[in-house]
Amino acid sequence: MSNAAQQLFDLTPTDEQRMNRDTMQRFAAAEMRAQAKVADASHSTPDGFYDKSAELGLALLPIPEALGGAGVGHAPIANTLIIEDLAHGDMGLALGAISPLAFVNTVLDQGSDAQREHYLPRFCSGEFVPATTALIEAKATFDPSQLATTATRNAQGFSITGSKSMVPLGLDAELLLLIAELEGAGPAAFIVEGTPAGMTRSEEANMGLCTLQVASLQFDQMQLPASALLGDEEFDLQRFLDLSRIGICALAVGTCQAILEYVTEYVNEREAFGEPISHRQSVAFMVADIAIELEAMRLMTWRAASRAEQGLEFHQQAYLAKTFCGEHAMKIGTDGVQLLGGHGFCREHPVEMWYRHLRAIAILDGVASV
Repeated sequence: MSNAAQQLFDLTPTDEQRMNRDTMQRFAAAEMRAQAKVADASHSTPDGFYDKSAELGLALLPIPEALGGAGVGHAPIANTLIIEDLAHGDMGLALGAISPLAFVNTVLDQGSDAQREHYLPRFCSGEFVPATTALIEAKATFDPSQLATTATRNAQGFSITGSKSMVPLGLDAELLLLIAELEGAGPAAFIVEGTPAGMTRSEEANMGLCTLQVASLQFDQMQLPASALLGDEEFDLQRFLDLSRIGICALAVGTCQAILEYVTEYVNEREAFGEPISHRQSVAFMVADIAIELEAMRLMTWRAASRAEQGLEFHQQAYLAKTFCGEHAMKIGTDGVQLLGGHGFCREHPVEMWYRHLRAIAILDGVASV
């Protein structure tokens, strides 16, 4: 294949991808969109939601058949489409539902054979396994390559001290992929089971993602065994970040698609001075801008996912997509509220909730690996 041909990507979904999308879209409409507003207002997850999400089999899809999974393997494109469709229902619930998948993807991608055999069969039982990733630290100038959470080697394994914030499912997670600076070796990932001594959890109160049980985690000389270190070799932090940024972009795309559909219907039905407000150029142009920006977000995200699936270099594409989505997702959220006028400020309409969710896109990192 020529180098020019390798730069292309096909936007035609496979039959399997189309079937998966139909399933995800039906689930998002019935189990997420219908309950999202009530769940957001009560700051809780709908009863039984995660058990129902487990029936989709998301986490077992990439797991090899020999370990009890579906054997699909690493599939960034399919994962990106899944995340986009679920986020169309609700971004907070979507992030919670795919957090175990992100954990599984990273263990498959960078874990050792022993770790895959030990942890992955747990996700094949048909029950929801709360698993998540902790990377972000509560610092205004947070840089994933300069972590304040540190790990030091000792006779028992590793001692970890520091803190993490904005951890999805952080209150109840049974498995945690913790990213820390390993003394003398650079960034490393550790698998934490349960709540070891020295680890405490506290709920965060944020303006968005209220259904997600986002938590802050504190580590005070938390002791982990040597087997907790992910993989046999050096942890590839940049690859981990790039794969997670594609997933975060997919969250933004799905939520922005919901906004576009909602405001398009609203401006065509809302009348002022005897005609739909969509007849006003200022309104029509704003809706058109949302559609243009959303399409650019989607194509940049899909291209990064396509290159990752082909085994090509995708760092630049993932970085550009995350930068673009971080900026324009917030703009689309703001424009969606603006198009509803006074109704945009009311909780009667879901756009204000989507706006609050989208404010997180620019600061999320390491939570949705595809």
